[in-house]
Amino acid sequence: MFDYGGFLYGVIRIVDNLLRVYMWVIIIRAVISWVHPDPYNPIVRFLDSVTDPLLSFIRRRFPRLLWSTGIDFSPLIAIVMIQVIRLVLGSIRVGQRFMP
Repeated sequence: MFDYGGFLYGVIRIVDNLLRVYMWVIIIRAVISWVHPDPYNPIVRFLDSVTDPLLSFIRRRFPRLLWSTGIDFSPLIAIVMIQVIRLVLGSIRVGQRFMP
């Protein structure tokens, strides 16, 4: 018989790990942006292409009042959103297992 609880637990763990990696990619992009990197660098292009969809979505959805300071808060908002999703996934009870 197929163990659906174990399968769901494994899927949740994979999603949690992907979210954790994505959070670090956002952090790395934010730190690199402080030094004005070369936009043609392959690493910078990769970071931009991976994080731009989420960050541009956040910039469009939140009021312009946040952006009037000249500081881009979208990475911080994205990290908070990712952490909330990870907390919700961590609270899902699958069989007798809880995510650590």
